[in-house]
Amino acid sequence: MTFRLANIDDRAALVDSDGNYYDLEHLSGKRLGPDPMHAIAQSDQLHALDATLGSAEPTGSLAAAELGSPVPRPRNSYAIGLNYRAHVAEASMDAPEAPLVFTKFPSCIVGPNADVDLRTEAGDYEAELVVVIGVGGRDIAAEDAWDHVVGLTGGQDISDRALQFAAKPPHFDLGKSRDTYGPVGPVMVSPDLVADRDDVPITCDVNGERRQTGSTSQLIFDVPALIAYISAVTTLTPGDIIFTGTPEGVGAVDGKFLRPGDTITTTLAGIGTLTNRCR
Repeated sequence: MTFRLANIDDRAALVDSDGNYYDLEHLSGKRLGPDPMHAIAQSDQLHALDATLGSAEPTGSLAAAELGSPVPRPRNSYAIGLNYRAHVAEASMDAPEAPLVFTKFPSCIVGPNADVDLRTEAGDYEAELVVVIGVGGRDIAAEDAWDHVVGLTGGQDISDRALQFAAKPPHFDLGKSRDTYGPVGPVMVSPDLVADRDDVPITCDVNGERRQTGSTSQLIFDVPALIAYISAVTTLTPGDIIFTGTPEGVGAVDGKFLRPGDTITTTLAGIGTLTNRCR
């Protein structure tokens, strides 16, 4: 069974195919609490509860709800640089021989429609698939990696290029972790809800202009490889997230940096759309 998990007013909710949401605490008869982070570790119950939505009374409509990140407080927020060959080429850099892993500080995570506080004249966008860990572990084998994924969601790895390259080697972590630089959402979906978990199409528009088009089938290091690599170093826990990298078309290549008033629209097929206004 599939499921969609949303964060509505800091409360976990399941979403049906018609866009109605169901408060998880109420739906479960209080077997589950309202915290989305707790729900992430209960994938079996999420699947079971999703099967009951047809006979349950909706709490409301997702279209009228205030959405937060479906993973609001990850313990760790990992990100992968230079993970699409075309993006490596446009950046005039060498393709990595191992995953280029850095951290986006969890404090930067915001909801899918949150405003982005630029605080820079070199702000950039990076549309990405975000993987959510549901079953933790260390030394996870690549062939077992998908069993540790509870869901998929979308993300924007907003970047301050001036801060990122203010030092040598670059500050990947600081440059990508300003407050509001991690929009995530709109919902987290179980991997079986997307047409092909290894081939998720991604697009990014700025003010209606298409800037990025790609698919996770183009990843240099795919999701299982990333989970195996990171878990060989540090134990993954439920709620940890991984920004998997961005396709080509980032603004820094042509000097198309973000400006106050710009609107970033990020869409991942089978997952949904994030809309973030810059201020």
